[in-house]
Amino acid sequence: MIFSTIHCDEYKNYPAAIQKAVEYLKSHDFVAMEPGVYEIQGKDMYAQVFDAETGPVAERRPESHEKYLDVQFLAKGEEALGFTPYDKSYEVAERIEERDLIFYAGVQNEGFIQSRPGDFCVFFPNDIHRPQVNVGEPMTVRKVVVKVKTTLL
Repeated sequence: MIFSTIHCDEYKNYPAAIQKAVEYLKSHDFVAMEPGVYEIQGKDMYAQVFDAETGPVAERRPESHEKYLDVQFLAKGEEALGFTPYDKSYEVAERIEERDLIFYAGVQNEGFIQSRPGDFCVFFPNDIHRPQVNVGEPMTVRKVVVKVKTTLL
């Protein structure tokens, strides 16, 4: 997992695919963009722009992916993101193959970080994450998730 901001140049030390994703995040005004899916590099790298409601941790399911990593970016609002390393003992609650999405019944030793506009978090396939947890009162956030196929690394 990587947590940083688009307002620094640290990302230039990351793998080329992650650098490309961050450059995309830096070069667009996502608050003004329409929600939708935007191709960056075909199906290998694309951005999902959407509005979501934050909520209590108990209402947000921990998830992971196998074929893509997530570069999650907050364009508007505030959210907490849960994270913990993958553990083979975690029970899979639901698997949605066509979306490369695995939900877990529960996880242990979960940490949380607070994300504000300009922050991004890279979740690799071995990082279980729980997005859109409210910080204080629930709110509508504008998020961008750049999906990067693991074969690009």
